[in-house]
Amino acid sequence: MSSPDIRDDAPGTSLFPQFAGLRELVEPEVRGLTDAQLDWSSDRWEWSRWSIRQQVSHIANVVPSWLLGRWRDQLFPEGVSSLGSAGEYVHSAKGSWLDEATYPTMGDVLQAIGRGSDLAGRVLAAETAGSLRAKEVPRPDTPPHWRQFIQAHPTGVRYDESQAGFTYLTLEATFRHLYYEVVTHLYNVQRLKRAQGLTAVVELPEEGYWTLPDWDRSEP
Repeated sequence: MSSPDIRDDAPGTSLFPQFAGLRELVEPEVRGLTDAQLDWSSDRWEWSRWSIRQQVSHIANVVPSWLLGRWRDQLFPEGVSSLGSAGEYVHSAKGSWLDEATYPTMGDVLQAIGRGSDLAGRVLAAETAGSLRAKEVPRPDTPPHWRQFIQAHPTGVRYDESQAGFTYLTLEATFRHLYYEVVTHLYNVQRLKRAQGLTAVVELPEEGYWTLPDWDRSEP
């Protein structure tokens, strides 16, 4: 996903219109599932170690954790009180998803995805394509799998080769990463459904990390 044809003075929303419909993308895939289906997991495949509930909760968690976490000082130097509920989230102590006690039902998690869409939309509306490309954040704790992820980023991610695991990400690359996380974990949700004999519902966008040539696309 690269948009070099979009001018720097274009609104930020023109680069990432997908964020307006994150809940609408995810919700049909989990509608009507039982708690047993949502919570099923297996150690047979790497992608099945997280349940559907955890995969969707990760989708809900990833947007605020980046925009209110790593980008907080640059994007919200005056604080986040003006954001209302869009500026609130509680991370789980058990994994990379939302706190289970605060968001106990799938409905709660889907509402959090909607708030993440709102948060992303506010940030994008306040930026231009040029500012998304220019703003940059350091990431000294970059996980090793980003050596694979970077293949999906034609621009906006660079390694500081003098420091192991140290990268810089532009705001544009951050939004690209967030969208790719949504799509790729939704792909995992579909595989988890197939592993339980269920049918996938959503026509998955063929973009993101799951489309990389060396990605594990094993099926049940």
